[in-house]
Amino acid sequence: MNNIIKLSFAAMGAITGFTITRMVFSLQSIVISQDIKIIIYIVVSAVVAVIFYSTAIKIIDVVFTSLDRLENVIQNMTLYELTISAAGLLIGLVIANLISIPFYKLSVIGVPISIAINILFGSIGVTIALRKRDEPIFGINSGKGSIDRKVIDTSVIIDGRIVDIIRAGFLEGELIIPNFVLEELRRISDSSDPLKRNRGRRGLDVLNILQKELDCNIKIENIEIQEAGDVDSQLISVAKKLGAKVLTLDFNLAKVASVQGVDVLNINELANAVKPIALPGEEMIVQVIKDGKENGQGIGYLDDGTMIVVEGGRKHIGESICVMVTSVLQTAAGRMIFAKPKCNAEKIV
Repeated sequence: MNNIIKLSFAAMGAITGFTITRMVFSLQSIVISQDIKIIIYIVVSAVVAVIFYSTAIKIIDVVFTSLDRLENVIQNMTLYELTISAAGLLIGLVIANLISIPFYKLSVIGVPISIAINILFGSIGVTIALRKRDEPIFGINSGKGSIDRKVIDTSVIIDGRIVDIIRAGFLEGELIIPNFVLEELRRISDSSDPLKRNRGRRGLDVLNILQKELDCNIKIENIEIQEAGDVDSQLISVAKKLGAKVLTLDFNLAKVASVQGVDVLNINELANAVKPIALPGEEMIVQVIKDGKENGQGIGYLDDGTMIVVEGGRKHIGESICVMVTSVLQTAAGRMIFAKPKCNAEKIV
């Protein structure tokens, strides 16, 4: 198969070399014998054929790689974005053809210049159309409401559970990471505080997984916000501008966004919804690790981070004991379990 491709390219190269030589002879009034002309035709055609033959496989690889990338880009685009891109391309080509009219009269360089102008203005048309896709056209909504967009908060990236949620197929649509979120993540990873620095670097690792390992439509957008403010305020402004939802773990950000009419997806609420319910009367093993706020209370945690408040657990600090659940308090900020040591609580070794 490779040999057939190489021979085909060699034939095209020979034809190209012959055509170029013929064009040069027709433009230049060079007086030479017919035999020399034939030799020149043969030499030029052979040289170009050899060049085409030697580069055939590389050219095919580049073409197929470019087609694969183009296919991936098109698959990640919505129908609205495809329509807007086609319209931008059409307008760009119309303008390019109008500009190219004077160049058609140039005998040699006219066609290459016209092709270059068409490629340039076609690309510009598509780029401008995609950048302006969210703006209304003739008073008609751009359709951004039909695109399921989510603006991601820094806390979600650092937390990392978004990776598993996407892998499980529970999160769809376009995921947008504004440039100021990325900048905040960079500042945290450069912090002098070791804890903050580790959290920031974890966030960068999660972002790398989102971009390279997961099949999701994620975009890092350079979005300019006129009003100055903290990252939370800018996130809400971006969500309003794009008609998107805010994906966060920050309880306060979720409340403020809801007050301002922005839809919020709180991963803690999702975790609480799918977390096994601890029923009153249920027994479990917990390690009491510190004092509680009230006198005599002890605090422990489940493996998933759920806090357990043990009444009378202060005297069992450092021990793993059997406790009985008395009540469960569940909020958007998390879940808290209240328990008491089982009668004659035994120390678990």
